[in-house]
Amino acid sequence: MRKLKLLMVAGIAVFLMPFAILAQEANCQNPQTTLEMNMCAKKERETADRELNENYAKARENMREIDSYLSKDLQGAEKALLEGQRAWIKFRDNACAAEGFQVRGGTLERVLVGSCIARLTRQRANDLTILFKKDL
Repeated sequence: MRKLKLLMVAGIAVFLMPFAILAQEANCQNPQTTLEMNMCAKKERETADRELNENYAKARENMREIDSYLSKDLQGAEKALLEGQRAWIKFRDNACAAEGFQVRGGTLERVLVGSCIARLTRQRANDLTILFKKDL
């Protein structure tokens, strides 16, 4: 009976180990494992996505303002931004999928794709500032 309890405790510990690893903070300054690389790429994507969403909202607000000054036949700034953003998302996703093919099926594919998405998202977030900064 005692051996059975030890086996059950050991089994539970082995089962919970991946969750403990996931709960740890990754060393993104010097990631050593694929898991850490994926965690860091995910953090980068989330940070870049927040910045993109903030900048898109500002750009959209500015495009609405521009449309409000124009006659009906000249309006379309907000719509152009929306259509451009949708096209950009498709471009980003396809371009990053292509980058992932360098290691297709390998453990680094998600890392490459995730890092690409973060990189292009940061670039797009920066590009959107042109649409709302008044001092340009």
